[in-house]
Amino acid sequence: MSLQVAILQSTSDRQAQERTMTDKKPRGRPKTTNETVLDWEVTDLFYKNKDATTPIVINRGGAGSSKSHSLAQLFLYKFLTEQRKKFLIVRKTLPALKLSTLMLFNSLLSDLGIMGQIEIEKVMLNYRFKNNFLHFGSLDDPEKAKSTEWNYIWLEEATEFTQEDFRILKLRLRAKPTDGNINQIFMSFNPVDENHWIKKMIDNSGGSHDITEIHSAYRDNPFLFDEYRQGLETLVREDINFYNVYTLGQWGRLSNIIYSNWNVVPEMPTGGDTIYGLDFGFNNPTALIQVTIKDAIVYVKELIYQSKLTNHDLIHKMQQLLPLDHKRYPIYADVAEPDRIQEIYNAGFNILPSDKNVKDGIDFVKRQALNLHIDSINVRKEIVGYSYKKDRLENVLDEPVKYNDHAMDAIRYALYTHLGKRAAFDPKQVTFGTKKRITVQLNGF
Repeated sequence: MSLQVAILQSTSDRQAQERTMTDKKPRGRPKTTNETVLDWEVTDLFYKNKDATTPIVINRGGAGSSKSHSLAQLFLYKFLTEQRKKFLIVRKTLPALKLSTLMLFNSLLSDLGIMGQIEIEKVMLNYRFKNNFLHFGSLDDPEKAKSTEWNYIWLEEATEFTQEDFRILKLRLRAKPTDGNINQIFMSFNPVDENHWIKKMIDNSGGSHDITEIHSAYRDNPFLFDEYRQGLETLVREDINFYNVYTLGQWGRLSNIIYSNWNVVPEMPTGGDTIYGLDFGFNNPTALIQVTIKDAIVYVKELIYQSKLTNHDLIHKMQQLLPLDHKRYPIYADVAEPDRIQEIYNAGFNILPSDKNVKDGIDFVKRQALNLHIDSINVRKEIVGYSYKKDRLENVLDEPVKYNDHAMDAIRYALYTHLGKRAAFDPKQVTFGTKKRITVQLNGF
């Protein structure tokens, strides 16, 4: 049976242009006219990955470039249309996987209205469609991967992985292909460190036919909303390194990092003094962070890190996540949102306005020994890039870059206000990429 893919481009001069691809009918499969046609919109990045013919496909890009979304669409596309294939989508840790790629993949399935056509093992994170198998996994223990075999592997946030992790996974691309497609490993990441092993692998490849490098930036994503786009563009005035990495998708230099006084721990301690820090957001994430101080050591755990939360949604989540007796524990919040503080206070929480002295607060936090819970993936992601601004002459300024700092602010609110200055609550107080549509006609429905 032929597979037809119709692409409707939204540019004025190619709005109704259609491209059709025909694959050979699999042997032994009876022809059927009972078919389902699916539509979803894609960017050029989807096609650059789809058309790649090398074993290794590297997606280096800035924030909001659609690289993760495009790869999720590509893996779903292949999962629904190819035959007898094994897929692995992996991040370094399981909590990170569940909060990112797994949610994105399930959202795509739901949007297409075919969740009921997929056999899903929710505990094992296995997905089956006809004779295809897809698994979501983590690589916190590389030994887990050594007895497996796959046709396609996707490493999301690939800079989290070691070179040894990559070598182990690449060796697992040994499932037998059943068509003319080769086995491939895809990688996606923000290029934060020019000394990373991924860059060295690209530089040392010497134009090898084994590697395709696909660069992307926010301008390649026509679906990006204006506020996010403007935030990326203003980074040029904040910090040139952040601008290069997150706006342009160019390799950055790890310098001027604010916090180096941290480790990762497997669990929070029992006992001690527990407080909370809360940074409000809506388009940006709202961050609620638990901070426990025991024996002069600080332990940090991410409880909420989510965009599009109204205050009502936030209060509901807090009521679910915080034990009843913790409602009396202090929650130090962004003083710039007095109305939201008031509403949470009225809901029975001991919420207090924070001291927002950034410089003194950072200096105070830098003097603490921070232990980050292993599941606090967004805290860990923020802290490795939380840095001081540089001006155009590369002079370091005594001010942090205002980007990806929501958890960092919440931690500072809690620690500096609670241990430094106690607070009392006062209730008064360019040209962009083109949009495209892909129509997928599935076999067998």
